[in-house]
Amino acid sequence: MLLAAYCQGAFPMARGRDSHEVYWFSPDPRGVIPLDTFHRPRSLQRVIRRGTFDVSHDNDFEQVIRGCAAPRRYEQETWINDGVIDAYCQLHALGYAHSIEVRRDGMLVGGLYGVAIGAAFFGESMFHLPGIGNNASKVALAATVDHLNLRGYTLFDVQFTNPFLEPFGVDEIPRDHYLQLLDAAVRRRVTWYDPPR
Repeated sequence: MLLAAYCQGAFPMARGRDSHEVYWFSPDPRGVIPLDTFHRPRSLQRVIRRGTFDVSHDNDFEQVIRGCAAPRRYEQETWINDGVIDAYCQLHALGYAHSIEVRRDGMLVGGLYGVAIGAAFFGESMFHLPGIGNNASKVALAATVDHLNLRGYTLFDVQFTNPFLEPFGVDEIPRDHYLQLLDAAVRRRVTWYDPPR
């Protein structure tokens, strides 16, 4: 059901951490990050050059999604409940959901997770640990874009725009246009692990 929903432009969100209700959303306009024009602020380029963080893929999916579900200084509530965690862990086991982990001195300090279908990647959430993990979510985002470009993905859906994503060139497009891009992307044969041939 989740995969079918994504292919039609919808995604789930729980009302809260302790809620058993899940709602489906298909926003108009839709937030996307154009893969060919992703902007790396100079401050992020400096962080990446320093090599403070180590980036990996799919080594700790459950811990990344639980990091995304944890309370934050500016927002205690979350849309990721236990049912959402279980469902996406199942998608990960099936090879559709993926995580990008960011570590510092061996400790998981940030990351991002999402769902890949065809040449479309649906970014769900990201997190960083304040202090030791400052900038880790930005590093995860840049690493995701690099990975998607290397593998031949054509669509990076981030659902909504927000102030965090604005410096990176996030764009809002009408839902009709998004659905056209989505339809073309999910029909392409692209895999998460192997570069296109």
